[in-house]
Amino acid sequence: MTTVALDVGKTKVRLAAIDERGNEIEGMARPSAARDGPPYPHVDTDELFDWIVDGLRTLARRHEITEIVPIGHGACAALLSGDSLALPVLDYEFTCPEEIGDYELSARRFAETLSPRLPAGLNLGRQLAWQKARFPEAFARADRLLLLPQYWAWRLSGIVASEVTSLGCHTDLWAPRRGACSEYARSSGVDRLLPPLRHAWDRLGPLRPELAARTGIRDDCVVLAGIHDSNASYFAHRATREGEFAVVSTGTWVVVMARGARLDSLDEHRDTLGNVDPLGDAVATARFMGGREFAAIAGGDGLSLPIDSADVLATIERGGLVLPTFVSGVGPFRRAKGEIALPSPSSPRERAAAAALYCALVTDVCLDLVGASGEVIVEGPFARNAGILAALAGLRPHQRVLASSDATGTFAGAACLAAWSRGETTAAARAPAALAPASPAAPARMAAHRARWRAAIG
Repeated sequence: MTTVALDVGKTKVRLAAIDERGNEIEGMARPSAARDGPPYPHVDTDELFDWIVDGLRTLARRHEITEIVPIGHGACAALLSGDSLALPVLDYEFTCPEEIGDYELSARRFAETLSPRLPAGLNLGRQLAWQKARFPEAFARADRLLLLPQYWAWRLSGIVASEVTSLGCHTDLWAPRRGACSEYARSSGVDRLLPPLRHAWDRLGPLRPELAARTGIRDDCVVLAGIHDSNASYFAHRATREGEFAVVSTGTWVVVMARGARLDSLDEHRDTLGNVDPLGDAVATARFMGGREFAAIAGGDGLSLPIDSADVLATIERGGLVLPTFVSGVGPFRRAKGEIALPSPSSPRERAAAAALYCALVTDVCLDLVGASGEVIVEGPFARNAGILAALAGLRPHQRVLASSDATGTFAGAACLAAWSRGETTAAARAPAALAPASPAAPARMAAHRARWRAAIG
């Protein structure tokens, strides 16, 4: 049996055959399929779907595929009219250029939705309100609304569904504590467009017959309902652990999800929020656009350099300081303006080390904001950056920092969902991906640097 994970991220799209622990057996990746327009920046879903089908055909030549698990980033949805799109799938980085009626007044209920006000289209409710105001006739033709993972599940299986991890991800449309649509979703009529709720591990059905014929995939292969990407990283541990822990899911975004943390201390002005896990439980969350900030600080020459604990400590010794933030409007310092203060001249390695230190410091703030306790598990690209891991472990000597071997942070979650879909919840309790403890970088020196850094922020 082989599971295929389809992971549609904001920057990259991955398609991979994985084993029962989420280890990649064979896979492929490509940049996301964003288009500038018209009528607005959007996802080229047809081009991307052709690539997905070609990839499935390639994987099916060498693997007996039994499940396909769609995974997708947040703040993205498709409006369907019959068997096609009513409007293109909007890119959440597009800033809706006009006021949208009473949207802000109606939707801004943080105590209910745990969804803070975010820039551009990062609140899905704002996207929908703008599309309705700007394209009323096309919007009126829409008869269903699918969140991104469920859109791909529908493209593959022909079956529509809703699912809570994407529906509860800063959309303004969900009330996590009640486990139901928000007042805004009901008053705006969006709730009437949502298909019935399914679990992320529910087996929607086989591939559409024409896709089975094109790919050569076996008849008993099923498409699962799918899951939000950071939640896939989280679920791999939620399904296998008891007690409190935190998952640091990394990629374009760094998303910190802390099991057992209190929701009533969330601060909507610092980009903390409540996500919803596949079991329907609200999870205290903090985030920043860490992958993009790392790239902005490190620069092109520093992006792929291997950085370790010694490099990070050398940055501190030289007095380097990088202050937030390099992606405005999001994260715990959303209104600050980033500043790089490194001794001149600085080499690509020194900039990469400064970027690693900076990302560790902001992640440390995020962990504090949600009151994270227990082990800290780093997933995705940051788990392969020794400098970030060492700095974070040095900043949090009271917690064990673990690095996952999962290449994306999502594949182990996909493997768990596949096992749950077969009723193998006890089998899914196997350790997902291998975890290795990070060696901390000089905790006393890290603590002193953190104090200096936070004082400089003010």
